[in-house]
Amino acid sequence: MKNHMTVTEFILLGIPDTEGLATVLFFLFSSLYLCTLLGNVLILTAICASSQLHTPMYFFLGNLSIFDMGFSSTTVPKMLSYLAGYSQVISFQGCAAQLFFYHFLGCTETFLYTVMAYDRFVAICYPLRYTVIMNHRVCFVLATGTWMSGCVHAIVLSSLTFRLPYCGSNQVGYYFCDIPAVLPLACEDTSLTQRVSFTNVGLVSLTCLFLILMSYTRIGISIMKIRSTEGRQRAFSTCSAHLTAILCAYGPVIIIYLQPNPSPLLGAIIQMLNNLVTPMLNPLIYSLRNKDVKSALRNLFHKRSLTLGNK
Repeated sequence: MKNHMTVTEFILLGIPDTEGLATVLFFLFSSLYLCTLLGNVLILTAICASSQLHTPMYFFLGNLSIFDMGFSSTTVPKMLSYLAGYSQVISFQGCAAQLFFYHFLGCTETFLYTVMAYDRFVAICYPLRYTVIMNHRVCFVLATGTWMSGCVHAIVLSSLTFRLPYCGSNQVGYYFCDIPAVLPLACEDTSLTQRVSFTNVGLVSLTCLFLILMSYTRIGISIMKIRSTEGRQRAFSTCSAHLTAILCAYGPVIIIYLQPNPSPLLGAIIQMLNNLVTPMLNPLIYSLRNKDVKSALRNLFHKRSLTLGNK
């Protein structure tokens, strides 16, 4: 690859059709990014600090918070940097790393949503066996499996993309290094990489979505069999937050990768929703709809205020 490649750095051209809006976008995206980090740190801290939340459901929710912070941090800091007037140049290795971690964390999060749906399926359909089925070992294996599967997925996509020689233009017509933006700059035929990446991303997303729908179909049938209204409401409330998060996460992915000729501006807006807005909303979705998380956060702030008061 070193013998054929002359491009050593890329220039990120930014979000399409947003000339003159750098200052507005900087303050908007920096605010969303800070809210994302703060919200997910609070959720993660509450889960670690409260023994009441040391259950499989919150173990996976803690993993989700880590992924959300990492997923946003893959693309947003560099974008904020050039919106603030700094260089738009990114090294070849930096571009490859950005693409790898974007697909690694994005795919891992997709697998994690599927695991969380399975966790709710076991909790509602087999409540008496829940602690036996979802024991610590199973939770660890499932969490590790999501990380490893996402890593393999990202290795395949990034290696296929950057095995190609890049010897022409180095201007990436997007705000970060993603496959559709980088591949047109390659000097060789990219049809194989395009087919593999389209099939890989689409197959992973649709397979996980199918498994989630199957889980929630079974969950819905089980909820309808619950006789008490209070029991049905409790079961529904534990699942509604997860369903809302899935809709926020899967909508942008399907729209971006499964339409043949997306508008550059529309694609950027939708991908921004996926990169920034969904990770910011997840802590709100899970805290506002969950009494245990709200109680843990209240206790956390109460202990903090008492500590400051004693000082």
